[in-house]
Amino acid sequence: MKKNILIFLGLITSCYALISFNSGCAQIGFPTGGARDSLAPVLSKASPENYRTNFTGNKITLSFDEYIEIKDLQSNLLVSPLPKNNPSINSNLKTISIKLKDSLKPNTTYSINFGDAIADVHEGNVLKNFTYTFSTGSFIDSLQVKGKVLLAESGKPDSTLLVFLYRNAVDSEVISRKPDYVTKANSTGDFTFSNLPAASFKIYALKDGDGGKTYNGKSELFAFNDAEVNTAEPAIPVILFAYAEEKSTTGNNPPPAAQKKPAEKKLKYNTSASAKLQDILQPLQINFGSGLKLFDASKIIISDTNYRPLTNLLPGIDSTRKQVSVKVNWQPETEYIVILPKEAFQDSADNFLEKTDTIRFTTKKLADYGSIVLRFKKIDISKHPVIQFLQSDAVKFSYPVTSAEWNNKLFIPGDYEVRILYDTNNNGTWDPGNYKTKLQPERAVSLPQRLNIKADWENEREIQL
Repeated sequence: MKKNILIFLGLITSCYALISFNSGCAQIGFPTGGARDSLAPVLSKASPENYRTNFTGNKITLSFDEYIEIKDLQSNLLVSPLPKNNPSINSNLKTISIKLKDSLKPNTTYSINFGDAIADVHEGNVLKNFTYTFSTGSFIDSLQVKGKVLLAESGKPDSTLLVFLYRNAVDSEVISRKPDYVTKANSTGDFTFSNLPAASFKIYALKDGDGGKTYNGKSELFAFNDAEVNTAEPAIPVILFAYAEEKSTTGNNPPPAAQKKPAEKKLKYNTSASAKLQDILQPLQINFGSGLKLFDASKIIISDTNYRPLTNLLPGIDSTRKQVSVKVNWQPETEYIVILPKEAFQDSADNFLEKTDTIRFTTKKLADYGSIVLRFKKIDISKHPVIQFLQSDAVKFSYPVTSAEWNNKLFIPGDYEVRILYDTNNNGTWDPGNYKTKLQPERAVSLPQRLNIKADWENEREIQL
């Protein structure tokens, strides 16, 4: 023991000696635990085995190569054909036990898809879309239906949508009964039904807010295909366009009444001429802090710097009576004066402006705007396309497209999402579908690339639709 201590002290002494010569000893530490486990659990045994034919009984046991847990089973589990009662599923250590609660149909292929519910205990590695499949007949059905579901108004996918198949169904059954098969759309809107028999199906998509798996509200996102799909025929991907026939009112209820604020003693306002600079493409907006009960547009004066009034101008007020808009054919790089007489405005608390105010600003120069040219390939002019420019999912600008080339020499610079809305009825707005009359919604195409419009720059782009 003493000899070992002496050896250890000798090593320490050697280290100090090496340090004095700008060297060092290897760091003494504990061994690491090895590389992080990044592999998902693997099915090591199934009883009955996966893809079993002539299946009987109601119990299934799945064994994995490591300890597993089941997470959020209710939102992940998909059983096809859809049962009246979901099976009972429990996990213990490395095993999942399944007990079927419904009687099984003869000569039918069943699948139990766990989605992302199965993960290992230690690292949380997910076994994605694990599916156990069996048949009560002599073979496993192997036909498919594939497709994509998009939001009709935006042209974008929505991964919360479910897709339904109905066999031997009349139109109204999507409202009155649950489907025969259910699957989910993924993040790109794609979906696949597997292990289907040779048959014809009606196909729908639904954002199933109440979990009932039936279409029971006009505010639910919903899509339908015009024709049935036949799995025995050559597979053609189905494209569904989801819409809500009416806007949802959920969450639009006014908040509880707050303590009433004391009435303002002054009438205050601000304008759209930020930093005393006005956009030549937009009206001048005057925003008041409270609604006006008196607004006399005739008293507002707009003039040049020599106080020569502009004629034939009639400012307007919006429905809230808080925003006054003055539409003027602004000249670029020009100074303007707006005079707001104190007696022209009065709010509900009987406040006037403290004094007659004068607003001075200069309009933007032409170099502050970008020029844009878009050339479309395969655009259908007969469907009255409208190009929409969006920021933060809100439409900022919208213009009709009447030829394969569209241009605008004065466009506000910025980063925009772009989509084409086919305004089929040419009424200037997007219209939803109507399942009762079998009217499909108007459809938008969302362009994959954003447009970055630069000031004083010719921005050109070819767009393939």
